[in-house]
Amino acid sequence: MEQEPSTLRAGIDVGGTFTDLVALDTRTGERIIVKVASTPRAPEEGVLSAIDRLFEQFPKPPRIEYLAHSTTIATNALLGQMHLDLPRIVFVTTEGFRDVVEIGRQNRSEVYNLFVTRPKPLAARDDRLGVRERIDYRGNVLVPLEDNEVARIVEEVRARTPDAIAIGLLHSYVNDAHERRLSQALAAALPGVPITCSAQVDPEYREYERFSTALVNATLLPIVQRYIDRLTTALRARGIDAPLYVMQSNGGMATASRVSLRPAAIIESGPASGVIAAAELARRATVPRVLSFDMGGTTAKAGTIVDGVVQVATEFEAAGSTHSGRSVKGSGYPVRFPFVDLAEISAGGGTIAWIDEAGSLRVGPISAGADPGPACYGRSDRATVTDANVLLGRLNQRALVGGTFPIDAKRSRDAIAALARRIDFSIEETAAGIVRIVDAQMAKVLRIVTVERGLDPRDFSMVAFGGNGPLHGCALAEELGMRRMIVPRDPGVFSAHGLLVAQIRASFVHPVLRETTAVNNGEMAALFEELEKYGRQALREQGGDEDRMQFVREYDARYRGQSFELDVPHEPEVSDVARGFHARHERRYGYAVTDEPVEIVNARLTAVATLEPLREPPAGANGAANVRPVEERALWIDGAFVSTPVYRREDLPAGATLSAPAVIEQYDACTYVPPLWIARNDAAMMIVERTDA
Repeated sequence: MEQEPSTLRAGIDVGGTFTDLVALDTRTGERIIVKVASTPRAPEEGVLSAIDRLFEQFPKPPRIEYLAHSTTIATNALLGQMHLDLPRIVFVTTEGFRDVVEIGRQNRSEVYNLFVTRPKPLAARDDRLGVRERIDYRGNVLVPLEDNEVARIVEEVRARTPDAIAIGLLHSYVNDAHERRLSQALAAALPGVPITCSAQVDPEYREYERFSTALVNATLLPIVQRYIDRLTTALRARGIDAPLYVMQSNGGMATASRVSLRPAAIIESGPASGVIAAAELARRATVPRVLSFDMGGTTAKAGTIVDGVVQVATEFEAAGSTHSGRSVKGSGYPVRFPFVDLAEISAGGGTIAWIDEAGSLRVGPISAGADPGPACYGRSDRATVTDANVLLGRLNQRALVGGTFPIDAKRSRDAIAALARRIDFSIEETAAGIVRIVDAQMAKVLRIVTVERGLDPRDFSMVAFGGNGPLHGCALAEELGMRRMIVPRDPGVFSAHGLLVAQIRASFVHPVLRETTAVNNGEMAALFEELEKYGRQALREQGGDEDRMQFVREYDARYRGQSFELDVPHEPEVSDVARGFHARHERRYGYAVTDEPVEIVNARLTAVATLEPLREPPAGANGAANVRPVEERALWIDGAFVSTPVYRREDLPAGATLSAPAVIEQYDACTYVPPLWIARNDAAMMIVERTDA
């Protein structure tokens, strides 16, 4: 009898260096891992290459019932890394306000630079058109939108032959009738040209941020739609008819058809999936507070999970610059959409070490990327963090990726020797210095998401993943006083695994802009019920199961006169919202002004539909206290080479305990267990803990 083809659920994460695929057999729970080089100029090629490699492992093409994807295409397009011109955007706004998107706020990305330049407007000034109309902040029409004005705007837009159109009118968040009317007229006159209305993508007050969000969305629409069309067409040609889901910035999945209409929602798609996977692992390990640390080939990212909840923010700057892991205000394009609150720094295995004009050793921010890559890849003479780890013995000096990727350790040594001669250090001291410098840089990022958020890192366990996370995790944990590092089963492809455990998610917001004493319980209950109706419809359209839907209600609140808000959990009694805000403010800033009026700015609803739970990997039998290493390798530890056992993780039975120092290699990553730490393995994760009191 002919065997039925396997049924798989697959997640594909496109990174700066590698494209990772994780597939799970729904019947057996078997996990298949594929890593291929990323193709930044045409990211869909890396995705398709990974799928082709997956299919090669089956005698009969498997059936893929669920396919999830995270992508950096939106960010790369805005950063100019796609090597293509951005589409021509026409922006229609209220007469007299066309320069709002260029004036922006008074944030200066470089305070002491007299010649600092702001980000280039996404719509040229001649392509920003004013229309005579006016609605006030209560939604009252002060100046009607006349037929002749609509006709004039349509002709002016048509004459510019735009690739996409953005419409942003004053106070449309409370009354979007004029935006909808203009959109209908332009859609009829310019069929096929995508249109973004600001009230649809960001129904909140503050015109600059709303207009900016609409412009970013309009700019990305043609790029993302073409990408999704190419990808889905190629998938259908391979017999894959499962709906394609895409990771959003908020850590939830949405169908490709939905994000193609709202691409501003996937700008932070790539980094989000790793944090979602860390949250799921924390739940399985019953660890209440987790610090997610992801170090790949080009960047390192950190986020926090508190009591199972991923920390989320509501606004970020797309294509902006960072300094020591912090986003630099005024350097990018504001986008208001919930996103996983991460700190990120240019520090990865491919980060280049160099000597500055003062003769000091520096590391980053430039990366060798996948091409030419570290010196040991054989295509470069510039030393990187990976080369330092090879020289110090922490990484295999013959081959990586499970022995399938040969490397040239001599080339690493020669590249680092060139730096050592310039600073009069030994080669080993220089390599150790490279590692210490990059560790210090990454420690700053971990402090940003903990100490600077009012959280004590000593209360957290670290989940270290990415190709290099487990290699550096213990050193960073020591720096922050943490005592436990958790290494997932497949850390190098952990972000791809996160795509398989993420939920379908849709976010909704409605402006309130009144003090808590001016609204009543019934009014807020009716508002949330209306938002839940939209949420249920959005989830249902994306394949969400009615029995697995959940709805989370929140408020954005502030003291009257403040220019920023804090999120506050929903309370049935509106009077309790003020008390919740005072408590939240005190936790965040150390004080509360309890006699000050509290204003509700927005009501927020997050609609979530959970997927069918994944089949757990089979647990291995308990192993002996120690197992035999595959080799002994000289590691540079505290100024001298020390003979250190090297283990293969796939050889370790559940329950195996390893003393330090030790190196644990696997196909997609390498874990370094330094002195004073101990590692304990089980089927789903490895726990590395500090042993001293």
